[in-house]
Amino acid sequence: MGVKKKREMQVAALTVRHQDLETLRSFADVEGKNLASLLLHCVQLKDGVSQIRYVKQIVPLLEKADTNGVCDPAIQSCLDILAGIYYSLSLKNPLKKVLASSLNGLPEFFQTEAIHSFTSHLKEELNTTDLYSYRKVVDNISSCMENFNLGKASVNNLLKNVLHFLWKSLIEILEENRQFAGNHIVQTQLMNDLLVGIRVSMTVVQKVQDFQENLWKASSSPIWQSMCGLLGIFTKFLSDDDLLQTIQSTSGLAVILFIKTMFQPSENIPELISSLLLRSVDCARVPEWLMSSCRSLCCADIPASALLFLCQGTLAMLDWQNGSMGPRGEALLLDTVHVLFTLSSQIKEATLEMFLSRILALWTNSAIHILESSSPSLKDSLNGNSSIVGRLLEYIYTHWEHSLDALRHQTKIIFRNLLQIHWLTMEGTDLVTDPFFLELTKTLLRLEWHIKGKYTCLGCLVECIGIEHILAIDNTIPSQILEVMGDQSLVPYASDLLETMFKNHKNHLKSQTADGTWIDQWHETWVSPLLYILCEGNLDQKSYVIDYYLPKLLNYSPESLRYMVKILQTSIDAKTERSSPSLGSCSSRGALGALMACLRAARAHGHLQSATDTWENLVSSARIKQGLIHQHCQVRIDTLGLLCESSRSTEIVSAEEMQWIQFFITYNLNTQSPGVRQQICSLLKKLFCRIQESSQVLYKLEQCKSKHEPENELTKEQPSVSLQQYKNFMSSICNSLFEALFPGSSYSTRFSALTILGSIAEVFPALEGRVQVVYQLSHDIDAGRFQTLIECFTSTFEEVKTLAFDLLMKLSVTAIKFQGAEKLQGLFQAALELSTSTKPYDCVTASYLLNFLVWQDAVPSSLSTYLTQSAARSDGDKPAAVVERNTLMVIKCLIENLEEDVSQAENSLLQAAASFPMYGRVHCVTGALQKLPLDLQLVSEWTPVVEKLLLMSYRISAVVAPVIQSSSPEGLIPMDTDSESASRLQVILNEIQPRDTNDYFNQAKILKECDSFDLEDLNASVSNIDTFAGIKGKEGKTCDVTAQMVLVCCWRSMKEVALLLGTLCQLLPMQPVPESSDGLLTVEQVKEIGDYFKQHLLQSRHRGAFELAYTGFVKLTEILNRCPDVNLQKLPEQWLWNVLEEIKCSDPSSKLCATRRSAGIPFYIQALLASEPKKGKMDLLKITMKELIFLAGPTDNSQSTVPQVHALNILRALFRDTRLGENVIPFVADGAKAAILGFTSPVWAVRNSSTLLFSSLITRIFGVKRGKDEHSKTNRMTGREFFSRFPELYPFLLKQLEAVADTVDSDMGEPDRHPSMFLLLLVLERLYPSPMDGASSTLSMAPFVPFIMRCGRSPIYRSREMAARALVPLVKIDQVPNTVRALLATLPNCTDQCFRQNHIHGTLLQVSHLLRAYADSKHRMDSDFQQELTDITVCTKAKLWLAKRQNPCLVTRAVYIDILFLLTYCLDKPTKGSQSVLERLGFWEEVRGIVSGSELITGLPCTFKVPGLPQYLQSLTKLAIAAEWAALARAREQTRDVPITFSQLLGSSFPEVRLLTLEALLERFSAGASASLRSMGEDFLLLAMKESHPECLCKILRILHCINPSEWLPLTERCIHLTPKEFLIWTMDIASSDRSEIQGVALRLTSKLIAYHMKTYEENRDLLAPQLKRWVQLVILSCGDHLPTESRLAAAEVLTSIAPLVLTNSCPVLELQDTLALWRCVLILLQSEEQAVRDAATETVTTALSQENTYQSTEFAFCQVDASIALALALAILCDLLQQWDQLDHGLPILLGWLLGEGDDLVGYVESAHQGDEDYLFEKAEVNFWAETLTFVKHLYRQLLHLLCRSGWRPPSSERLGHLQRTVSEQQHLLSQLFRELPPPAEFLKTVEFTKLRIQEERTLAGLRLLAFLEGKEEEAPYSQHLGLPCRSKSLNSPKN
Repeated sequence: MGVKKKREMQVAALTVRHQDLETLRSFADVEGKNLASLLLHCVQLKDGVSQIRYVKQIVPLLEKADTNGVCDPAIQSCLDILAGIYYSLSLKNPLKKVLASSLNGLPEFFQTEAIHSFTSHLKEELNTTDLYSYRKVVDNISSCMENFNLGKASVNNLLKNVLHFLWKSLIEILEENRQFAGNHIVQTQLMNDLLVGIRVSMTVVQKVQDFQENLWKASSSPIWQSMCGLLGIFTKFLSDDDLLQTIQSTSGLAVILFIKTMFQPSENIPELISSLLLRSVDCARVPEWLMSSCRSLCCADIPASALLFLCQGTLAMLDWQNGSMGPRGEALLLDTVHVLFTLSSQIKEATLEMFLSRILALWTNSAIHILESSSPSLKDSLNGNSSIVGRLLEYIYTHWEHSLDALRHQTKIIFRNLLQIHWLTMEGTDLVTDPFFLELTKTLLRLEWHIKGKYTCLGCLVECIGIEHILAIDNTIPSQILEVMGDQSLVPYASDLLETMFKNHKNHLKSQTADGTWIDQWHETWVSPLLYILCEGNLDQKSYVIDYYLPKLLNYSPESLRYMVKILQTSIDAKTERSSPSLGSCSSRGALGALMACLRAARAHGHLQSATDTWENLVSSARIKQGLIHQHCQVRIDTLGLLCESSRSTEIVSAEEMQWIQFFITYNLNTQSPGVRQQICSLLKKLFCRIQESSQVLYKLEQCKSKHEPENELTKEQPSVSLQQYKNFMSSICNSLFEALFPGSSYSTRFSALTILGSIAEVFPALEGRVQVVYQLSHDIDAGRFQTLIECFTSTFEEVKTLAFDLLMKLSVTAIKFQGAEKLQGLFQAALELSTSTKPYDCVTASYLLNFLVWQDAVPSSLSTYLTQSAARSDGDKPAAVVERNTLMVIKCLIENLEEDVSQAENSLLQAAASFPMYGRVHCVTGALQKLPLDLQLVSEWTPVVEKLLLMSYRISAVVAPVIQSSSPEGLIPMDTDSESASRLQVILNEIQPRDTNDYFNQAKILKECDSFDLEDLNASVSNIDTFAGIKGKEGKTCDVTAQMVLVCCWRSMKEVALLLGTLCQLLPMQPVPESSDGLLTVEQVKEIGDYFKQHLLQSRHRGAFELAYTGFVKLTEILNRCPDVNLQKLPEQWLWNVLEEIKCSDPSSKLCATRRSAGIPFYIQALLASEPKKGKMDLLKITMKELIFLAGPTDNSQSTVPQVHALNILRALFRDTRLGENVIPFVADGAKAAILGFTSPVWAVRNSSTLLFSSLITRIFGVKRGKDEHSKTNRMTGREFFSRFPELYPFLLKQLEAVADTVDSDMGEPDRHPSMFLLLLVLERLYPSPMDGASSTLSMAPFVPFIMRCGRSPIYRSREMAARALVPLVKIDQVPNTVRALLATLPNCTDQCFRQNHIHGTLLQVSHLLRAYADSKHRMDSDFQQELTDITVCTKAKLWLAKRQNPCLVTRAVYIDILFLLTYCLDKPTKGSQSVLERLGFWEEVRGIVSGSELITGLPCTFKVPGLPQYLQSLTKLAIAAEWAALARAREQTRDVPITFSQLLGSSFPEVRLLTLEALLERFSAGASASLRSMGEDFLLLAMKESHPECLCKILRILHCINPSEWLPLTERCIHLTPKEFLIWTMDIASSDRSEIQGVALRLTSKLIAYHMKTYEENRDLLAPQLKRWVQLVILSCGDHLPTESRLAAAEVLTSIAPLVLTNSCPVLELQDTLALWRCVLILLQSEEQAVRDAATETVTTALSQENTYQSTEFAFCQVDASIALALALAILCDLLQQWDQLDHGLPILLGWLLGEGDDLVGYVESAHQGDEDYLFEKAEVNFWAETLTFVKHLYRQLLHLLCRSGWRPPSSERLGHLQRTVSEQQHLLSQLFRELPPPAEFLKTVEFTKLRIQEERTLAGLRLLAFLEGKEEEAPYSQHLGLPCRSKSLNSPKN
């Protein structure tokens, strides 16, 4: 919707030779009316667009020419010149097409001459011998054949020459390509030339008329020989794997085309091609010319790719329409598909797979064409039951979830065509009843919804057979599809399927029903489920439904909007009438959110054309405002979107809309979610674009009205009124945004404000000329606002700095205008000082400041000494020249300073770390270079600067390298701050010097000599370290040097050097030859930089250092690969071979860094491979992968595993690299083998690296895990798909699994713990059966099942669990019951003597997991399901001894009991009029027996410790509770036969038993328990008194909280001997405890008891006074920001529950001070940094707003509001209540104290900030993400002022007021003093202290203002005029900076 600039057409002008120009001049007439004059005018123009007009006049001029039967020589010459012009123009020049189009209309009289001219010129072109001019000639032949009659005639005349030229050019280009092997830039161009040559050859053969007649004159004719030659070279191309695949693919087409053209008789062509494809050519019967041209195709083996491309040529080049090739054609069609099926099992490379899918789709199209008039036998071969269709379905099911999007799309086309193929084979059968379609529908519907292919195939099926049949099978399908729309990966598929379905359904219903009643059924099916999701669905679900599904529905059925709005309005009204204080939780958007989403989508897509007219009918103004401040962020976004988005970009923005936007901005800038912030900024930018574009319309209207007299006064004023409203609105918005940049504003607020201001500056640019702009931001910028933007550079968030810098660059105001020279000098000095700060974020501020001064041309004049005279004079005042000059001066200044720092660092690294870390300066240099214009003018000045920078970089690197390359850079230096650290540090640095070597796994050796590349001896780093207790800092004070400081100094310096070198490579031009003056980097310098990166990537151990070196190195490799210099181009390849050789040799003296993850080595190789051009064959990658996989395999040489570890780690990095994408897929199988085999290594390092590699492979194969669920269905694939992609893994995994199963079964005493079992099971548990597994045995998952079952017998517990999990997906759902019964049958009987508990446990785990999956997947009421489970229950009864004491193992007992519990969960549902299944089977009787005979009844000795006891007790308890619930449900009569009661369970000595029982009871009590449970109050009280287990105590207190106190509190005295009041004190004691979870629960219970007591003792509340005081203190203490979230949430919940009683009661029940203290708690919680806490506190405000005495005070009563406005509303209610309570005298001074921040110790804070300056390296300023002190102050100030104006209150005595005045006066004086003590410019050098003082200053100003108002000295004024402006008020004395 932004302002779009029309792109200007660029046309290169045509030119002619000097000789032709003279000819035109000689023939041009004086009047300039003949053709020669026209052409002369044309060629003299320099603009191609203007020449087009002249070219179009050529033919009209010739039509008027007087021919007299003779062609004028002048015209002949002109036509000749035109032919020359035509061939000289490039193929893409529009003039060429215009000229051809014009000459197509040439009068017939001139045709012969024109053809002669064009033919002779083409002949000249064909005689070209320069190979690099061939492409131009080929392009000319191509353009001649493309809709150009003269061109076609010329080619026809020269057919022999054309074909010969094409043949010759292809041979020569191929040879040239071979000679340039390795130079990919030249090769890419030559291969493109080859491709064009092949295509043009085909075009000539297809388009030249009478081709056949010319061809068959004689086989010895030149044309025939050229054709044979071309056919021969195409055959050669087809099998040449060094060429691009597009060349091979096109050659396949060309081969078939030429054979079709040349072979006689044509009816034998299908047979010949069939024999070529099937590799069964009878060489004796083939013509000699074909054998000589295509010998390799006829007689030799050809690659799979060549065969594939021949199939493509067969399908694309032969005529399949109407069965023109007869039965032989049908046979060829079938042969082709069988060849394709064979190839699909062989081809694994991604690009070839892509070709194969396209060719299969092409085959299905050919089959459809041929079936329309085919023989019955072909129909039989292609119907739904045929093997071909089965194989196609198999291909579809295997590839429908392929990672390549294009391949998935082809799969969809194949499926759609397959349905049509079957339809064409049907003989009058009904579509719906056809068995093939029925079975296909059932198969697809049975699949789970996480399979993406299901959606596309169902969509095709709906298009084919209609939706009504599918809805008849299951009418809940629309709801099911909407349910899965919470998963982002499935959303596009689901929405497309829904669209297909609802369109089909609507068309069907329309055709079935004559009247309009069908719409109700359609709405019920498609719109009602949508509205349910919008109101009740989860957050992601709703968002995706709104974005994807809703617009599609509205676009198709706009009339449904009324229906939606009506339903939702009714729902909102119903909720409002209930006057519920909380309309759902904060996670619920409700009907209001749904309404806004619907209206937004409707307006954005043009269904609400006139917003203002329609809105009054659809939604009220109050609803819009409620939406704009709704608690749920998406409701706010949708409401804003409704206002901002429109289908018409020029729609006028109404005054009401502008008011709403202003209201929105007030409360929504401080949004925590980055996504929401971006949406807000994006929507507002759309609005600004609308204002800009509609203002242009208004300006035009105004101009029209000023020219023509208007009809009435109204229309005259309207445009100008709207324009003025726009100006006022934009100015008001900018005021709000600048006000939001106040001191202490949060990151979110600043980010939003600056982004929106940036959008305004962009949308309303300062344009010169006649374009009128309704608003310009620069006009609203003054000195204060300019200063505010500069101060944004001090933010600790770089995004804020960037936004502020970009905004300053967009403004048309300069720094000089608002800042004096002295101030700018101060900024420059501040930047230099910050660049050496020990706080890393300070150097970023310095970089932005310097760039700002450079771009604003505000660098100090003193820097001009760094420029030579010639540089100072160059290019005058051009902006780019000024920036370059300034950058050069600043960089030279920084280098000079940096040289001093480096020299000192070489003397003492400790001193450098403490006082002048070098990285800051380097960062500033890099920042300046990155902003530099690319076209440098002062090259001679820059050359020495670049040399200095390189040398400086190497020096810095040499200083810090010992720390970075030490064996333990993070942990080597002791982490302490005592005064002896410096001396210890010296000793340690000396120890670093002999760096450790590559023998990481065997022994340590000392490296004999340093790398020759090091620029300084490493001794320089450590030789001169002074041994003293402290280091002198910059200001002369002593400071300790911590290990952190040294390490950070070193790795950040290394990081910045790497980024600087990368930036130099990326930005600066390289010298093409050494003597050249064009570039700044020489070839030698580039090689040095490469060697530097190599050294540090291969030797550094600190991750921060080598990761950033990698970033710089990637920039270098990308530049080298694009470099025209072949030597530089080949550098990455040389480096790669060198490092691979070094890895392979495993020399102990090697300097390669051998850590557990190989440190920077994988990064180094990754950078070299990722920069390889993707369009090529990726040969480097392929060779490297093969080499690495060989190294990663098991090695016989046990001496050194270093190469294997390196190889595994490098493979891991390459498989993780997304840039390599599908190119690494062919190596996945080998990588997986290496990882699985490596996991069996005896060396830990190999096992560790194998595990890491395996993890990366799992992600690469199955995709990135989107959720926390480790076993999510989304990261899985069918076994057939997996093994089709990696076929060699099928036998490998099967063999490995068999070996593992055999070792598990072995009867050895010591079990062989086969380690690879874990990895095998991790893969297998992510596979599930394909829909084809039943029909086809190849690649079936069935062979794996018995081995996995045997793995369940492993002696390792975790392995048994994994085997059970892996088994579940491999067993089809309908096979689960049989499998479970078979597993149960293998369990031993109680009479068996010999059995293993491990075997029993593994089997039971498998049964348990299978049953759980079965229960989750089926519909509960399904009769088959019930019957299957009943049969399983009977089988479990046969082995019931395993759950009793006869089984001595508690672990297996527990699992068996879990299975019984699962069966009770599934089957305990009585059918109508009969017993439940379990009752009928006597199951509960057995359960009661198990529980009665268990340890729950008999008890256990206290010392009893057995493995699995807790697990057993938990399982047993769950079963006992289930039995108790069942008994309760059945107990109509009084007596109940239960083995154990809840009271007995609660009395258990085991906390596990009590906890589970309490959880079950809590769940019932929360839902509203029955009367029989409510009698348990005594049990709970007794248990609460003696419970020592914290979690159990929590649950008891929660249960008591759920029950009404009147039911149990009176019992306290009798059963626990405490009065109700004493019990209250007891709960308060618990609430005071340390444990946050107990504290929160106890506080909730205490508050409920307090409320109960207050209602009970309404008359004598004084008796409760001490308890009330203590309770208030408890609530206050629970609100502290330092406390856990749980405590603060409990406090918020308590405040919400007691709000009506305590906070808003019309008669206060607490003392005023206590009430206000609780209100202060609400305000504190509303400003919490935790979103959940703020939302909970907002509920308190919502509750307070909904009371009888408060709901009328605001328009937002009963609404869910956001915390930002809740803060303002809370203060408004409080002020209103103070007036209601008549407590202004006592209340207002307290609120004024809040305003002034009484209790803040300013001096102490500033002093502590001064002292802490150097101590804590990572200590940042107070980062606030939400809370803003001045926002609270602003709201409080406004409410107090409003209250004072409304009430007219004046203080009764001056004493309290006097105290406040004295406080304000003292604060004012103190602030002035503290400001003066800060160094200028304080906002940069002392940001934290300065911000703190500024905030306090604003508070003081607000206090002064209110006190002045109370004294009657000042009238009422809005807050913003006096407070909250970003610039500092001058009312207080402050130093001048």
